[in-house]
Amino acid sequence: MARKTKLRVLVVGLGHMGMSHARAYASIPGFELAGLCSRGIALQAGIPPEWDKVPRFDDYFAALEAVKPDVVSINTWSDTHAKFALAAFAAGAHVFVEKPIAETERDARRVVAAAKAARRKLVIGYILRVHPSWIRLVELARTLGKPLVMRMNLNQQSIGEAWTWHKNLMKTLSPIVDCGVHYVDVMCQMTRAKPLRVHGIGARLTDEVAPGMYNYGQLQVEFDDGSVGWYEAAWGPMISEVAYFVKDVVGPKGSVSIVAAEEEASRAGGADATTSSDMDTHTKASALRLHHSRLKRDQSLARADTVIRLADDPGHDELCEREQRFLLDAIRRDVDLSEHMADAVNSLRIVLAADKSVRTGKIVALY
Repeated sequence: MARKTKLRVLVVGLGHMGMSHARAYASIPGFELAGLCSRGIALQAGIPPEWDKVPRFDDYFAALEAVKPDVVSINTWSDTHAKFALAAFAAGAHVFVEKPIAETERDARRVVAAAKAARRKLVIGYILRVHPSWIRLVELARTLGKPLVMRMNLNQQSIGEAWTWHKNLMKTLSPIVDCGVHYVDVMCQMTRAKPLRVHGIGARLTDEVAPGMYNYGQLQVEFDDGSVGWYEAAWGPMISEVAYFVKDVVGPKGSVSIVAAEEEASRAGGADATTSSDMDTHTKASALRLHHSRLKRDQSLARADTVIRLADDPGHDELCEREQRFLLDAIRRDVDLSEHMADAVNSLRIVLAADKSVRTGKIVALY
């Protein structure tokens, strides 16, 4: 059978992430926008005029039936991810789904099983996996020996539209679940070890969030190789921007850290200025700092720190494009994504255990 020149894509969800991915499909020769779907499509702003002829829908299942796409790109609220992915596989489409893959481990495993049964590709939106600085961070972390101590956070002083968006997210997921899957996934890549126990704590800092939800959370995870990981996430206008971006790893042979770009201008910008809620700051890396622990006889350091600056530091839209090129390559070359899917389930399992720990006050054993 001749290979299709272009794969027809139905993009579902046209918020910040959905529009970024839609722009990626429109710019990659191997894809073609075949449909745009959003509950508020009639009032949707920001759709480029060159997409005027792309069919638009306000109902996902009607769109799926009408478009019959080769690929479905799911960028909706997390409570629809599993349901929409299962329907896409049943319709014979490949799937890109933003993280998390589902809201429960059971549903995540159902989605993976459906992808395998349909013999279709499933790519989950772990954007850090395509970022050169984060790829290098993982590589360097693996040279530090074992055990590893991994410290990461992303505290966001969200105001304006960002706060509205975060409050909507917290109707179903806490920050340590929604954001945490990214960074726990990075920890798992670094250790390639089995997670054993998870402890979580949380605090509700405002009555504006959904009942029973907390907008500050912290998790600690222990691995069977002795490694430990810490992750902290918070959303809201009350959150401090001091040390909002901590990404470092310590091992017996030294440490490696992402050094975030300086944002002095925004810090001096007044009451409406905020850095941590800017999507690009979540992935931007000014440099990597590699520290060597070996000492000389006089107990001074044998080597100075190595500062690694990568010329390739893509912005958010370019990272989304790289994710979609990864998907296209997986489809074209029939790449086995079993490990990619298993990793997505594993990281979700860890952050859900952390959320359970917050709510029960108990350490959760995974094995």
